[in-house]
Amino acid sequence: MEIWTIEILDGRFSADVWSASHREHLVEAAVTHGAKDWRWVRRDWGLVLEVEFDDVDDWLRFRATPAVAAALDAVPDPVNGLFIYLGPGGSSGERSRRRPKPRPAAGAAERPIPTPPPLRATPTPHLRPPANAVA
Repeated sequence: MEIWTIEILDGRFSADVWSASHREHLVEAAVTHGAKDWRWVRRDWGLVLEVEFDDVDDWLRFRATPAVAAALDAVPDPVNGLFIYLGPGGSSGERSRRRPKPRPAAGAAERPIPTPPPLRATPTPHLRPPANAVA
């Protein structure tokens, strides 16, 4: 299994507008050319499409379809707004998707340190007043 990633950056218009126009055609082309799985991921800078194929030949057939060529020619930023590479989104170099990391067991906040009670002088009731005390 190989995951191929297509990243579309926002440009003259949003990548969401581009996706609304080409999403169905891209998914149809991927499924008819042997895609096992696909995933759209929205980022603050654009969109990521990850498509999983059995081998590189399926990817090359998908990439050569007129629907894919038309979609990639119509990206919002035609000069700097398109990246295509082997591997999952984020260019991790691994051939499988990254799993989310577990949360730390202790949490992220420090436990508050209790403050000791203030020290006060209190009279001791079991002592008698001095003998020379004026009453």
